[in-house]
Amino acid sequence: MEPKSKACLTEKFFIVIRGKSRKGFCRGCIGRVEAETQRGELTGLLYSGNGSPKSGGIVEREDTYPLTRHQAQLLLLVTSASKRLELLCNPQLFSAICELSQDDLVVLRYKKGHMPALVKNLMQIGKKENKEDLQMLGFEVEFVDNDHNLLSKKSAPLPLFSAADIIQVVPSYSLPLGLHGGGLNRKAVTRINSMPNIGSRARQVRESQTEQSVIQSRRSNISPVPLEVGSMVEVVSNTGVTVYGVVRWLGVPVGKSGEWAGIELDYDVNGCSDGKYGSQRYFTCRGSRALFVPITKCSPDSRFVHSSTGRETTKPIETPPVPTFEDSDGDAPPVPESEVLSLLVGKMKGIQGHINSCYLDATLFSLFTSAVTLDNIWQNPADTERPVTCTLRKIVSRLRRQGFVPAESVMHFRTQLGCDTFQTDEKDPEEFITVLFQKVLCMEPLLKLKSKSETSQGAYTFQIFLEKEQMGQLPTVQQLLDTSCMSGDLKFEEVPSCLMVQMPRFGNKYKMFSHIIPSTELDITDLLYNSPRECLICGHLAEYECLQCLPDRKLQPGRIKQYCSTCNTQVHTHPLRQAHSPKALAVPADVAADTSVPRHMMQLFAVLCIHTSHYVSFVKYGSDPHSWLFFDSMADRYGDDQHGYNIPEIRACPELGDFLIQPEEELARADPTQAPELVRRLLCDSYMFLYQSPTKPLSKTNHQE
Repeated sequence: MEPKSKACLTEKFFIVIRGKSRKGFCRGCIGRVEAETQRGELTGLLYSGNGSPKSGGIVEREDTYPLTRHQAQLLLLVTSASKRLELLCNPQLFSAICELSQDDLVVLRYKKGHMPALVKNLMQIGKKENKEDLQMLGFEVEFVDNDHNLLSKKSAPLPLFSAADIIQVVPSYSLPLGLHGGGLNRKAVTRINSMPNIGSRARQVRESQTEQSVIQSRRSNISPVPLEVGSMVEVVSNTGVTVYGVVRWLGVPVGKSGEWAGIELDYDVNGCSDGKYGSQRYFTCRGSRALFVPITKCSPDSRFVHSSTGRETTKPIETPPVPTFEDSDGDAPPVPESEVLSLLVGKMKGIQGHINSCYLDATLFSLFTSAVTLDNIWQNPADTERPVTCTLRKIVSRLRRQGFVPAESVMHFRTQLGCDTFQTDEKDPEEFITVLFQKVLCMEPLLKLKSKSETSQGAYTFQIFLEKEQMGQLPTVQQLLDTSCMSGDLKFEEVPSCLMVQMPRFGNKYKMFSHIIPSTELDITDLLYNSPRECLICGHLAEYECLQCLPDRKLQPGRIKQYCSTCNTQVHTHPLRQAHSPKALAVPADVAADTSVPRHMMQLFAVLCIHTSHYVSFVKYGSDPHSWLFFDSMADRYGDDQHGYNIPEIRACPELGDFLIQPEEELARADPTQAPELVRRLLCDSYMFLYQSPTKPLSKTNHQE
């Protein structure tokens, strides 16, 4: 499913695709948009089984998928919420169902098997007493047998089926000879036809062409594509019905000759297995879906290629085969800026998520995609011999060389972490970061902090603690860090190589600020312990700092206030500042009063975000201000919860660069709700900002002995 744009809201209807039940809405229910709140939530009507809105509710916009009226009416007849979502997860089938015309051939779930049938009417069910009512749509069909004769003996009434009962839409050029148009041995239907008057696919073929010439014409326009694991294919059965699926295995089965394909079909078929052929297992899938045929019987799925009429059907998300990874000598360097877009951007890119792994996927992608600072962490030979470290190195190398890491690799890594909760539970990124650097990479704390009691403490991340009243409504990361350090009387003993700043929020339930402005650079000069600092007023060596001056609007609010002796006296003669208690600084004895103080800057390279318990990340991949990526390890899904898999996606996000190059003064006055979608998501959902020192990469000296 493609990401939703604001224009999609004009369609008015939606289906809830994720999230827990909230104020009337739950997964799989159909709704109609009435309004959108400033927080990006949708308020709307919830439709009951009879097509009438029974109640209203509120739902997160990102937990929904927009529908046209036609799509909503088709899904409303499907009474099972899980079947609605299952159909929506098969976009090629659902798209074909939405375009059905009279006399199109479909395969239906019927009793305990499957039955081919011709679509005859599109029926509206229910009365429309109010303008808000939504009539359900179903299909009246006529069954046909394997000899292509109609089985229905009466012209009316015809059996009615919902969209979820259709498991296959058969293209006209795949129909057996004699099944087109009037070639059927059938009685005339007198019932009023309510199907769209666009003609059936069968009538799109010139009547002078025979069935075989149609098939050959169609297939002659399909460029020969070598089939491989992951290819979407079709196979024509002995009865003339085409089945569709994905190649899961290629090889020579025991007792056979020549290359065969093991195919996972789109639906259950009697006589098929769960991945076994004979007594040998070649892959695993749901029962009655594994079909084994000679590869010569397979063709590329012709529903998604150019037709002889020049018509093109939009190709859905196709899962590319996962290439075999051979770990070459040496660690893969970060992907060069010039190659990032070609290697990383797209679906099935990045790290594939699985079983609550988004916190881990987003963190690994943020740390190791392009952060040069972290590249020297593999230099300790003792560490690289540990299995868990080797697994991490392979994940990083695979990401940088191939642009994709399958879920199996990450799950293996989670198992090696040695804690059951890492394998199954949702954890916070800071918990994982601590384990990663301490237990996996065997590194000392990245941060060395000095408190007011002169005690030193180590940490791997920095948690912001402050009172909301100390900040404005739209703070920057620089202001948050400065205020937190001043309030807690904390200083950095040395310039950190990597500084990960956790925002003042707690999971997805509470955040102190609705929006936070990223600081592309952090100036930590004034946060270093026993280090020269310059006076805010005159620029000479500072001797005092004042916490009470921090929010002063006349003195650059949010900036640390430090003064030389003279300026300290002058500033605090003001009546509003006379009650302040400036604190004397430890001034190095060998530093002259007029010494120029060098600035120590940290550069932003990634941001972790969370929304409704789901983590994503933004990563800066080069020096260009527009070189930003957005990564979601579970952006989409193929199949159901039990047998499907997540589709990760990486998107280029240059609009974030356009936003961040503005001066912070302008950003503080901007309206975040009017920013582009991904920019708004970062400002609203930021969880942790990751900074690196351009002059101090991690080295072997940071490793624990």
